[in-house]
Amino acid sequence: MTQSLRVIFAGTPEFAAAALAAMHAAGFSVPLVLTQPDRPAGRGMKLTASPVKRFGLEHGLTVAQPTSLRRAGKYPQEGADAIDLLRATPHDVMVVAAYGLILPQEVLDIPPRGAINIHASLLPRWRGAAPIHRAIEAGDAESGITLMQMDAGLDTGAMIREGRTPIRPDDTIAALHDRLTAMGAEMIVAALRDLERDGALPSTPQPDDGTTYAEKIAKHEAALDWRRPAEELTRQVRAFDPFPGAFGTLDGVVIKIWSAQPVSGAGEPGTIAEISADGIVVACGSGALQLTQLQKPGGKRLPVREFLTGATLAKGQRFTLPEATQR
Repeated sequence: MTQSLRVIFAGTPEFAAAALAAMHAAGFSVPLVLTQPDRPAGRGMKLTASPVKRFGLEHGLTVAQPTSLRRAGKYPQEGADAIDLLRATPHDVMVVAAYGLILPQEVLDIPPRGAINIHASLLPRWRGAAPIHRAIEAGDAESGITLMQMDAGLDTGAMIREGRTPIRPDDTIAALHDRLTAMGAEMIVAALRDLERDGALPSTPQPDDGTTYAEKIAKHEAALDWRRPAEELTRQVRAFDPFPGAFGTLDGVVIKIWSAQPVSGAGEPGTIAEISADGIVVACGSGALQLTQLQKPGGKRLPVREFLTGATLAKGQRFTLPEATQR
């Protein structure tokens, strides 16, 4: 079924590509797709197109990759050209999902019916760059998708609607990301259909209470600080799977830790208290962590039983403690 609503789409990763695919499948006209410039990726660091760009090109959509949407700053001419392109492209509304560029007020004022953002949290909790990681890391009971009318602030716009999902005890970033990706795609199609039918979408200002910021994940955060409680470290392992991957350093060797659970135990933090086919138990600041899936440099993720066949570990060995936990 063809829809009359014309939608400019801006997004970059798989989370965004799923929303674009759902809109396209639902029959919405997408006269322009904005996505980030190609980036080096993989072992060869070859320039690689974003998932959104790949979908756009495969389906004959017009794709633009400006480095900026601002008339001032490092790329003023590119920003001005991008704004001119937006103005010259007939459309009704803009949809934004994990785009990665700041949209100034001048850009937000262009779409006749505004810009709708698909954000992977229950706003106002976890505004910012890494809401899925931070929700798992913090031990939140649930997460979700918020459709938001964009303004010039950082995820501060009025909320159009939300969808919720529990965070399961075994959820990794990958698992929760996939559920939220599907939810966001479904919700934006429903919202656009309502917008086309009704001409507007009711929205509610975000409450002032409960605001938190999901800072971008920094590489140093992946190092497990064994002085922290085992429960927290378990969440950190799940929150950093598949990226950037939690790790510990043992005798100078970085070991990725992909699966772990808290168990009872005591001892000097970072000390290996037990080794068996069921897991490697490491003492923490409170309790202990049983490591059940690990990876050596250049190796594969392995269950602990297989990992131990190629590793020589001993009770009493101690993982290096990070100099400081920067949080």
